[in-house]
Amino acid sequence: MPDANSTVLVIDDDPDLRASVGRLLRSLGQDAHLFASISDFLKFDPPDGPTCLVLDVRLPGQSGLDLQRELAAANRELPIIFITGHGDIPMSVQAMKGGAIEFLTKPFRDQELLDAIQLGLSRDRARQKDEKALAAIRGRFETLSSREREIMIQVAMGRLSKQIAGDLGIAEATVKVHRSRAMHKIKVRSLAEFVRMADKLKLVPEEPQHS
Repeated sequence: MPDANSTVLVIDDDPDLRASVGRLLRSLGQDAHLFASISDFLKFDPPDGPTCLVLDVRLPGQSGLDLQRELAAANRELPIIFITGHGDIPMSVQAMKGGAIEFLTKPFRDQELLDAIQLGLSRDRARQKDEKALAAIRGRFETLSSREREIMIQVAMGRLSKQIAGDLGIAEATVKVHRSRAMHKIKVRSLAEFVRMADKLKLVPEEPQHS
């Protein structure tokens, strides 16, 4: 199950359950960090590699659902597996709507927890891979001159070289030279590929929805 740099974080105020989950994970070679409270967890520096969180719903002070909302508000994407001894349907619906991987009622089977953790880690691994790819694309786009960026954004908006030339007051041939240089710098072979890249970078503002 584990890979070299994945981590499972466990927050539960029941010391016996916390220790049991920790033993299970470590017996499989999985790096695990155990916390008795949310305040202890918040003092911990998050690891760099794929991570998921096993989180008790009912905790002293803040609840697990409170933490889920707090992480979402901070744009911290962390796959969460909720565990609870007191689950009800509204609580599980709220957790799943908030993006939880799974909502397990104690006592749960070890394999149920391990399957959910595997799914959480694979999702976080995919998210990190996407973020790295996006950062590389953004880095290449930032190597363009201001004029090249201006022209490529116009291209992404679907404007023709003739239209761009008219807007900027330059020759159409000059627009094509800038476009060619820009495509070479950002390593795209076609305008379709560039438009997909521009979409990922959100270079073109979305048009407001008319009611």
